[in-house]
This record gives sequence, structure tokens and C-alpha cells, in this order.
Amino acid sequence: MVFELPGFDLDRFVRDTLAEDLGEGLPGGGRDVTSESVIPTDARFSGVMDSRDAIVVAGLPVAEAFFRALDADIALERLVEDGDEVAPGTDLMRIEGNARAMLTAERAALNTVQHLSGIATLVRSYVRAMDNSACTLLDTRKTIPGLRMLEKYAVRMGGGSNHRMGLWDAAMIKDNHVLVAGSVAEAVRRAVDAGVREIICEVDRIDQIEPALAAGATRLLLDNMEPPTLREAVALVAGRVPTEASGGITLETIAAKAATGVDYVSVGRLTQSAPAADIGLDFTAL
Repeated sequence: MVFELPGFDLDRFVRDTLAEDLGEGLPGGGRDVTSESVIPTDARFSGVMDSRDAIVVAGLPVAEAFFRALDADIALERLVEDGDEVAPGTDLMRIEGNARAMLTAERAALNTVQHLSGIATLVRSYVRAMDNSACTLLDTRKTIPGLRMLEKYAVRMGGGSNHRMGLWDAAMIKDNHVLVAGSVAEAVRRAVDAGVREIICEVDRIDQIEPALAAGATRLLLDNMEPPTLREAVALVAGRVPTEASGGITLETIAAKAATGVDYVSVGRLTQSAPAADIGLDFTAL
């Protein structure tokens, strides 16, 4: 099965990541000095990647790509799929092939699965804590440079949805834009005049809502509002545009904020600071 994400070049990601680990272009670089000096060229390994924690899995197709890049004949058996929720001790993937290639690819493959599974697992915990099918959990642009497409993929595997993919697919007017434009209404008006179709406008006060809507905002981001204020804002908007609660939302507060009637809740922590999942890869010589 081909793993494809719009805007993401898997082959290039694999090449660049392995080149970084191998030190390509650096004096003495371009090789795995440990494996070359210790492991015979014809040695073969089998290995099992497993989870030491209860996790939501994400990133296995990318891990496979790392191993295949260094051993085209490697045998890979995926035992679970991305998006699956597994118990501690679950085997995720079996691999068999050239020992040097497997050792060289090991860290890149594990780093990717650990990071993406950590995101997916945290997202699933937020979805459960929210416990509200009428409200959608969103990520943000708080991603590691170069990893946005993968991290936002992991959010989807955890049961969340993606906010903007970047600066290009919607306008998001925040306080600094308002500072320059002079007012919420003027900032929105300028985006409308520029022909922008999707205009998300951040408001942190109730009195900013009507000016933003009158100027043409297509969605309101209700920033750092407590549940009573969110309910007031949702009532005032009265379904004219979608509403989003954002700012400082935790596992402890997300249910109350989602219950106010907002359409979306966005959480930067999902990609900004999700802890890595504890995943290992044990090898056996053949």
C-alpha cells in the first residue's frame, strides 16, 4: 500500500533524514561507522518493533520506508495499522533483512514512530476527555519545522482534525494584524478586499464579535474565554459562522469548553509538546 500525503515527499524525507544521521557531506561522514566495523556485510537480522505503552499507532508506513531505502529485499510484516489503539507489549511490525541496513535505519524509523504515535495518543486522550460528538478537536500550526504534514497526519490518526495546513489556505487575523490595521473590522475588511475566501478572525472580547461578522469574517476564534463567556459568544453569533474555542485548553477544561456550543476546540499542545511513545525494536541474529 502506497503511503501518500498531499505536499509531503516521503522519498525526500527518508533521504534527508538518513543523510543527516550518516553525516553526508561532512568530513569522514557518509557511513555508519559502527555497523561497518562490527557487523559483517552478509549478516542478517530479524526484528520486532513493539510498544511498551498503551498507544495509538502512527508512522509505521514511514518506518517501513526507512528500512526499504537501505535494503530493497527486506521482509516487512505490519501487525497493526496506523490509527489502531494497542495495549502495552503489542508487536507492531516484524522485519527481516540485512543486519547493517536494519541497524542504520533503526533510529530514524523508531524516532518517527515514537513521535507520531505520541501525538496520536495525546490526541485520542483529548478526544475522549472532550466527549462531545458535536464538537471537533483541531490542531494548530505549532509544529516542528519540516514535520508539519506528518504531525498533522498523526493528529488525524488520533481522531482529531486539522486546522490550517499553513499560511496559504485561510487567513487568520490575530491581535498583531489588528494592531497594524487599527481594528478587527478593518483587518477583516482588508482580507475581504484582497479576495480571501476563508477568513478566521480571533476575538478576545464580546464587543469584537459583531464588527468582525459585519466586515465579513467566515469563522470566529474565541480566544482565552471561560465557559460562561463562550456561551455568551456562541449565543450572539447564533450560527452565522462556525465558532472555535482556543487558548490554554487542557484535558481538565476541554469538556466544559466544548459543551458551550462551539463548533471547534483547538489545542496547540497536540503537536507542540506531545511526549514520545515508548516503542522498542529488538533484533535477533539469523
